[in-house]
Amino acid sequence: MEESTILRVQTSDLVRRIAQVVRGYRDKPAVQRAVSLFDKFRTRDWVYLIPLVALSLYIRLRFYFWLMESRFPLAQSPDTQWYLDYAHALLRDFKISLHMNDILYMGYNLLLTLLLAILKETDYILFVQALVASICVILVYKITRMLFNRTTAFIASMFYSLSYSITLWSMYILSDSFFVSLLLLNVFLLLKAWESPKKRYKVLFGLTSLYMLIFRPSGIITFAFIAIYIFIRMDKKKLKQWIVRYRIALGSTLAACIAAGLFLLLSGKLTPFFDSLQMNAKMVLYNVYAKGWIYDHPFKHDVPFKPDYRINILNSLILSFIINNWDHILVLYGKRVLAFIGQWIWATNVTILPGFIKFCWKMVPTGLVLLGTIAAFWTKKFVKASIVWLIILAVFLFCIIFFIDGLYRYKAPAMPFLAIAAAYGAERVIFVVIYSAKKLTGKLLWKKERS
Repeated sequence: MEESTILRVQTSDLVRRIAQVVRGYRDKPAVQRAVSLFDKFRTRDWVYLIPLVALSLYIRLRFYFWLMESRFPLAQSPDTQWYLDYAHALLRDFKISLHMNDILYMGYNLLLTLLLAILKETDYILFVQALVASICVILVYKITRMLFNRTTAFIASMFYSLSYSITLWSMYILSDSFFVSLLLLNVFLLLKAWESPKKRYKVLFGLTSLYMLIFRPSGIITFAFIAIYIFIRMDKKKLKQWIVRYRIALGSTLAACIAAGLFLLLSGKLTPFFDSLQMNAKMVLYNVYAKGWIYDHPFKHDVPFKPDYRINILNSLILSFIINNWDHILVLYGKRVLAFIGQWIWATNVTILPGFIKFCWKMVPTGLVLLGTIAAFWTKKFVKASIVWLIILAVFLFCIIFFIDGLYRYKAPAMPFLAIAAAYGAERVIFVVIYSAKKLTGKLLWKKERS
């Protein structure tokens, strides 16, 4: 008899003896009551959510109170001061202009103004942000639970709770923290609307979608990718029937919107909006693109080049600059793709052993995301869970097309969804390890023989 066969038989006998001992203890009344209690509550989500929420609250509130006790200057950012000044101006005379920042940031400006009117102090607003960011671990758990399984949901919630990026940006008066929470709520309501026949989820999803469109500019891009997800999963036959049924109402609404848009455009009402939009685009092109910046500041790995400023294509400044400098811009985009992984990528020397080990360790989260992506295709869950990757793609494109800020603030909306994708990759690794361990010890063979 071969050694491998002898080892398997011996291992199988050992497992049987252990099982007999376990069954002896399992028959005791106290153990039976404990097992019954465990079986009763192990499928309840609140059993997992209580420690997760406690951990998330502990991490964020501990950081908040540490900042308060250390008298660290809170809410110190150039953008922060603009938001605060604008909110105070709204409290004073409540006047909203047609400038790009007034319209595209209207949702956050109104929210910040309301919080200032109620709480008075920015310290209290930061406390509310920390609370909201902490409690959103429930949304991460629920979203992952609907798309994958309980193990993945628990791991994703742990990743979210431990995320330094989520904690950091909840300590600034900026739109990022509340936008992440709003995005999670919107995706949760979308999935609930898909699973539940109750109309309230559809109504709430519509309301949060409208609010996200005016919360900040990236909300428009993000919702466009959410709309792609809706189209992918929608029954095309029912969609066609719905369009035919309501074609008159849809046509009338579209005509009214076009007429209103033309009236505002021809009357000059939208001139300040388009002028400010073009000015901001020009600032990005001439201050970031033209200098070959990867981030929002000079960096030693930038792509310096001599730009062509001619405006010779459709009299458009944006199209002319991009087309005339397309080769340099593609190189710039390529470097931003690498930069999206993390700024550590530039400081890692893979030609030496310590640097290679550091690179491998730092790439573990990215590797888990890639593994989770492959596993989602393999288990045929990608279509249902594609909302995760679509939102990551939306944030990725926003950072690549505009710029990546030095502290990766614009990457923050993708962090919960990167955590979900990485958690599924980790769950698949755990599944393979457990399955292999069972097979190695002969437990699977023993079960087959018993059956």
